[in-house]
Amino acid sequence: VRGAPAIAIVAALSLAVELRKRDFETVDSVQTFVNESLNYLCTSRPTAVNLFEATTRLKALCNHLATSTDAQPASVVSGVLQEIESMMQDDISDNRAIGKFGAIAMLQVTQKKRLSVLTHCNTGSLATAQYGTALGVIRSLFENDQLEHVYCTETRPYNQGARLTAYELVVENIPATLIVDSMVAISMAQGKIDAVVVGADRVVSNGDTANKIGTYQIAVLAQYHNIPFFVAAPLTSVDVFLESGKEIVIEERPEDELTHVFGQRLAAPGIAVWNPAFDVTPVSLITGIITEKGTVMRQSDASSIDMKAFVHDHQRDVMDK
Repeated sequence: VRGAPAIAIVAALSLAVELRKRDFETVDSVQTFVNESLNYLCTSRPTAVNLFEATTRLKALCNHLATSTDAQPASVVSGVLQEIESMMQDDISDNRAIGKFGAIAMLQVTQKKRLSVLTHCNTGSLATAQYGTALGVIRSLFENDQLEHVYCTETRPYNQGARLTAYELVVENIPATLIVDSMVAISMAQGKIDAVVVGADRVVSNGDTANKIGTYQIAVLAQYHNIPFFVAAPLTSVDVFLESGKEIVIEERPEDELTHVFGQRLAAPGIAVWNPAFDVTPVSLITGIITEKGTVMRQSDASSIDMKAFVHDHQRDVMDK
């Protein structure tokens, strides 16, 4: 499973499957099973913060339900299952809101009526519950006849762009061209790209963003060519407990993802391999961060985007309602 929102949703659904398969005799046994299962699921992927947000949310709910005066095993299980189902629906509605806000922001910044957009990795229906984050922005532009063309990178070494994003674009008849990662600079230099939008596995308090390896270099190229660079992510991808991208743990993947294709070795035997799955884009290269609550723009003279304040403001909005 890949795609930060999808990782969280699939983890929650895997717990739901196990809860439906088991009979629990006591509330304590439900509580223990849920907490131990979620702790185990957290060991799977260190970089995608959505997984940790989802498991924290479900553990808190389970513990709350288990301590109510009339708690029964069946009522605790039912409450957790209902929360998991609502998480899926929330992800879909959040993605559609991201698409709407992102399209508005990109059109305003570029001052164009139709855009040619570059994206990296896969951030669509195959990486979320449905619709997508960065690809959701592209879908929104397309649905409103505001999209000229999409350029998607192949996204080496695992080719999520070529295998997944290209597939989604073709299926929906969205005008698109696949390019290799090393063609981004020439595409920008020739004026093919109006804006860049990518997803995120983790956004930290100051706006630094971890995303699929290769994102950082695209951001550098975008700034050099004076092209706006947007990050699209739900608030569940924001980690307010980390102050900067230097604190993000970067997952490293097996070397055969780099040396082999479909089981066939391409690289010279004996060569050393370094294969980080993600890199961190400094907020100084980011034009704005698109969320389901709106787009947070970085001021031209600012060295950060205060995502912690933005998250807290919108958490208060929810509580007030």
